[in-house]
Amino acid sequence: MSTLSHTPPHHPPHAYWSGIFAMTLCVFVLVASEFMPVSLLTPLARDLQVSEGLAGQGIAISGALAVLTSLSISSLAGAINRKILLQGMTVLMAVSGIIIALAPDYPVYIAGRALIGVAIGGFWSMSAATAIRLVPAPQVPRALAIFNGGNALATVIAAPLGSYLGTTIGWRGAFLCLVPVAIVAFIWQAISLPAMPGDQRPRSHGTAFRLLKRPIVAVGMLACGLFFMGQFALFTYVRPFLETVTRVDGAGLSLILLGIGVAGFIGTLAITPFLNAKFYPTLIAIPLLMAAIVGMLLLNSQLVWLVALLFGLWGLLATAAPTGWWTWIARTLPGDAEAAGGLMVAMVQLSIALGSTVGGVLFDKLGWQSTFAMSGALLLVAALLTWLTSGQNSRHK
Repeated sequence: MSTLSHTPPHHPPHAYWSGIFAMTLCVFVLVASEFMPVSLLTPLARDLQVSEGLAGQGIAISGALAVLTSLSISSLAGAINRKILLQGMTVLMAVSGIIIALAPDYPVYIAGRALIGVAIGGFWSMSAATAIRLVPAPQVPRALAIFNGGNALATVIAAPLGSYLGTTIGWRGAFLCLVPVAIVAFIWQAISLPAMPGDQRPRSHGTAFRLLKRPIVAVGMLACGLFFMGQFALFTYVRPFLETVTRVDGAGLSLILLGIGVAGFIGTLAITPFLNAKFYPTLIAIPLLMAAIVGMLLLNSQLVWLVALLFGLWGLLATAAPTGWWTWIARTLPGDAEAAGGLMVAMVQLSIALGSTVGGVLFDKLGWQSTFAMSGALLLVAALLTWLTSGQNSRHK
């Protein structure tokens, strides 16, 4: 394992699994909060008297604030106890839910969305560093897989749950429902997390960007970014593809989307043994297999059963991939995991935005095949760069 960091990691002698599950509950509430507006956009826009497009900007605002927070939190937090910092992010999450639920107008709603963005950026950028400090080194991939399990579960149920709550208790009630869960997570953290002192080193060596001077980090981050860009160039347009190309009806569409989500949850839970046994081969195989799936979809877009099966496999691989990349941070930069985590959150958020934007332009101008072909090409380049990263790693051992 490469240890390119300034200070050795502080692995505990025993695992704080209760702390890991408390963090996972936070991840669940965070991701549910982030994507809840997707299924509540129409009533939310009507109530705040703005267009649906403007209401949807709430998701873009939280994404932008997540990027800014992730890049700056490591240096701003300094010596603050990380337990206090994580609990602060959880309080911010609860406050955001209350502000959004009680928002009398659009600017207040956007302020609430900005707060959730800060919590998302702060929490995710510290996730690898926190896992390192809560469990012994061999258990880190499993801990990160559990975090991402909370992410996968929220991704599966946030939209249907939001839709159901929206129709029964209104969109404001749906957001308010997240507040008591955040409070439970806060109490659970207080009980289960150990004290985690902050970094006492002087901050003379700059921001997270300084890490990019190391070839393994620069190539690895680029590989990660192109992977997520390729994934979301295609995945953002799954619904219009299924409706207009495969011609799936409403019930079939819901079943395929549910299948993607369930397969993703299974993949997240199943990836740990593969990462422990063959780390880089697993990280390289995921984009290669996804590119092969894209090729199959380009050749067989009409067969509903085959398309459903291929998207299930896509979900299995794509949702498991973040566990691999977070484990890469924990293995490669254990003493710089916070700064590297911040860099990765920013890279992933920007790549998702870029991939979905370019994919959309191609989808509209040149048709679905061009979007899918670009996705496949990006995934192949990501696999190549991941292989180059593994070569950098062996040189630094």
